[in-house]
Amino acid sequence: MKNKILIVCILTLSFFKTDAQIPCKEIVGYYPNWQWYDRSKLVNPLTINYSKYSILNYCFFSPQLDGSILSTDSWADENLLLGQPNWTTGGYFPNTSIVDLAHNHNTKIIPSIGGWTLSGNFPIIAADPVKRVAFAQACVNLIQTYNFDGIDIDWEYPGYADHGGSAQDKNNYTLLLQAIRTAIDNYGIAHNKTMLLTAAVGAAEDRMDDVDWTAVSGILDIINLMTYDFFGSWDVTSNHNAPLYAPTQGDPTFNCDYAINKLISVYNVSPQKITLGVPFYGRSSKTTGTPSLFGSNAGSVDGVTFIEDEGSPEYYNIVKNMGLFTEHWDNTAKVPYLTGNGSLNTFVSYDNEQSIGLKAKYIVDHNLRGAIIWEITGDYLETAPNSGVIANTPLVDTLNHVFCNYNSGVVVPGTPSIIWNNPSNIIYGTALNSVQLNALANVTGTFVYTPNSGTILPVGSHTLSVLFTPLDNVNYTTVSATVQIDVTKASPVLIWNNPANISFGTALTSTQLNAISSVSGSFVYSPVAGTILPVGIHSLNVNFMPNDNLNYLNSNASVEINVVTNSELELIENHINNIILYPNPANSSLLFTEELTAVEVFSIHGKKIFETIEKANSISTAELSDGVYYLVSKQGFFKFTVKH
Repeated sequence: MKNKILIVCILTLSFFKTDAQIPCKEIVGYYPNWQWYDRSKLVNPLTINYSKYSILNYCFFSPQLDGSILSTDSWADENLLLGQPNWTTGGYFPNTSIVDLAHNHNTKIIPSIGGWTLSGNFPIIAADPVKRVAFAQACVNLIQTYNFDGIDIDWEYPGYADHGGSAQDKNNYTLLLQAIRTAIDNYGIAHNKTMLLTAAVGAAEDRMDDVDWTAVSGILDIINLMTYDFFGSWDVTSNHNAPLYAPTQGDPTFNCDYAINKLISVYNVSPQKITLGVPFYGRSSKTTGTPSLFGSNAGSVDGVTFIEDEGSPEYYNIVKNMGLFTEHWDNTAKVPYLTGNGSLNTFVSYDNEQSIGLKAKYIVDHNLRGAIIWEITGDYLETAPNSGVIANTPLVDTLNHVFCNYNSGVVVPGTPSIIWNNPSNIIYGTALNSVQLNALANVTGTFVYTPNSGTILPVGSHTLSVLFTPLDNVNYTTVSATVQIDVTKASPVLIWNNPANISFGTALTSTQLNAISSVSGSFVYSPVAGTILPVGIHSLNVNFMPNDNLNYLNSNASVEINVVTNSELELIENHINNIILYPNPANSSLLFTEELTAVEVFSIHGKKIFETIEKANSISTAELSDGVYYLVSKQGFFKFTVKH
């Protein structure tokens, strides 16, 4: 028995030695102790490829009412965290535990405490100063016992009434995290180690609102945003488990993009602290009739087809049963889904290599810290079902490939909108220079469009497409890419009491900034010349110290500015030679005299309305409201008008 174990260790370590590398971004993978038993212990400490992850979260430990922490499976934890038992010596074979093997490959490993079924005691612990201290010390004991590299708190969720939560959790959550932070940092200093403190947090708006992000983001090293379980069999209609963007139906806040933007834009959390949740599992729903996206759910999972996973299939089980389904792609939400064939009334939402790749690109484009995986074992595919031989790990391999090779680009669908490949947010009102406009990372290519330096985007998050001719085939194999830029409000805000309208895009001079009609006074705010206001009427409050008491008796006044569209910024009618759009204005459809490829339609402000992947001879405009739009294809772009 001893010799056999040693041989396995040598072969496994040799395999890893040739494959070892450090992920280009943070990849945090959950490893649940109960999954050790699955598939005859296929995914175990000796078969995990640690080089694919920067951190492993070992889960779960259970918080107790007195602040202590208990194991949820003592046999699994002993074998996994201490190593394979040596029955001869009463000890454990060296380098057989998940902790030792992770450290051998420069991968950190931390225990995750809580989880969905074990979060009910957190509100009581966090509310009591004595229990907070006891819990923090229990975290230190856990680190010391198993040589962990920190602590992950998975409280689902502060303020969640079904798990004993209340409004007091918002403050108590911060106090609990601070107690843990202090305790593990003191331990780390004493042992010359840097300790990590991370937390899994909910991606729904009401879950985010129950956290004091200003305080919490300063305490945590990593914020693991659980951007999955948005929809499931509990909903009346079938929808996506983890859509990257909002589907055309359902709660528009239930998607990765919305959650990330709220955490960054509303709560000012640094993107470098956020890992985006990517699921290596799916959600099944039984349907009342023929399964379809947005079809009627029967209120239950398919526990027959996916009996091993109780209806929430791991990715390897989805792949194994793919022949029972028809595969589809939702190009709005950017995720796949399955519908059962024949009499199989089952809908399955999941992620595959394509959707994981798009989420990885999103992470790069938004300068996020990386990805959090629930959970890694679902990605370990066998050479054949029940072969006991691991073939590959396609989903985490996709993450690593994109993180190490993808470069986001520049996109311009036409003035007055512009997109720039920025690693962080830009401030609205900033004039982009020619260097920024040409920053296409490491990819060499020729733009179809030539943007003008100094063009300004309105406040908001803008996702647009770029068409360019690549000069290499290393990073881009097609002539299209998608990038995103987040534009935030400028500070200080421009306030100018103008008697007449101004045009959007006009840089205001210092003379205009000081024109407060005939009232003399000194501004409390000093706006900068050249600041731009978006189109619309703006009523703002001005604080100033008046030099007379004739016209203004108070130090507060309201001024108004009206910004109108600048007609000089409109697009030229036709940017495609020898192709005609008709009718224009369009009523119910727009026809092309020649076939166009990869057609996209944008509003006049640069918001994408819809797109077609295949070639098209026409588009429907029945759902578009009256107004001006831009049509963009690989051949060029048009401006067209819709009038019903």
